[in-house]
Amino acid sequence: MARQLRERYMMKFNENLENLKVYEAGKPIELVVREFGIEPKDVVKLASNENPNGTSPKVVEAVRDFATKMCLYPDDSYFELKDALSAKFGVEGKNIILGAGSDQVLEFATKAKLKTGDKVLMNKVTFAMYEIYSKACGAEIVRTDGLLHDVLQFKTTYDKLKPSIVFICVPNNPLGECITRAEVYDILSHIDNDTLAIVDCAYMEYAAYKNSEVAIEPKELIGKFPNAVYLGTFSKAYGLGGMRVGYGIGEESVIKAFYKVRPPFNVANLSACAALAALKDEEFVEKSVSLNFSEMKRYEEFAAAKGIETIDSYTNFITYFFKEKSSKEIADKLLRKGVIVRDLTSYALNGIRVTIGTKEQNDRFFDEFTKVYS
Repeated sequence: MARQLRERYMMKFNENLENLKVYEAGKPIELVVREFGIEPKDVVKLASNENPNGTSPKVVEAVRDFATKMCLYPDDSYFELKDALSAKFGVEGKNIILGAGSDQVLEFATKAKLKTGDKVLMNKVTFAMYEIYSKACGAEIVRTDGLLHDVLQFKTTYDKLKPSIVFICVPNNPLGECITRAEVYDILSHIDNDTLAIVDCAYMEYAAYKNSEVAIEPKELIGKFPNAVYLGTFSKAYGLGGMRVGYGIGEESVIKAFYKVRPPFNVANLSACAALAALKDEEFVEKSVSLNFSEMKRYEEFAAAKGIETIDSYTNFITYFFKEKSSKEIADKLLRKGVIVRDLTSYALNGIRVTIGTKEQNDRFFDEFTKVYS
């Protein structure tokens, strides 16, 4: 009887969701503590590409002072933060839209542009939310054949299928590789003006530090390509992953279209306050990025000593690939030791992605990894 009632009142949902996989976020420290009985101080989280240096003390002070206003809705124009971003990038406020993380701007883009049956082009292995948001709109996903971003593959695939949106992730998550600015522009020069090009630069602070040839400036990008949108975030180099603030920069008519699907007050007032304060402390960002690549050298040397394949990374993480050992087993064994990394099995890859932590966190990784890998 109960079963019959359940079947009778079974709710139907958007059919586009039927074959859609739920995004798997990195395991939180609290879950590892509960599952394995490990003390919080003994858990090292190197799975979600957070800034291991925390956030700027100036941000903490600003949020503390602003905390009494958490009962109020934000100023929905977000004038102060948009004005600060305008000054930083040399664009106008009308060219900027804020999101609860840059992935919310991805959602705006897909909702504003896609209809059922449209095609979306992306790299073979790239950020999972591109597919999730696009499929939810009824779009068909098209991927390049190669593991890494390849200009020729993007151009030839585009010519065959004429997708409505092209996603270019520079640097690319979850692999860490990065094509040059000239290569990005080569792809963008090849596509039609009616194709929306999303250039996801969530890790650009790291990439630009490592090599100026990959650095992309939003003003130049949208000046050359009015159909392109630059995505940035405060979650990585600025250390505000928990505050969820991202932004999109594009030509005015594109941003206006995105605003039509943006909910009101989509960025919390404390988050906007934190982002504004973070922009005023570039010294913190520069120090974080510098320390990141200093520690990354240790990961590269460690991998070379053990014969582990890596990809040259332009981000705050590194990818380790395995030939004879299982990445799922390695990640699980590390988890039980209190070291959280990202297993890439869900991307059909036998590898792990490891966030570059502090010296102490990285020491712990090397020690525990050596034990489970040998």
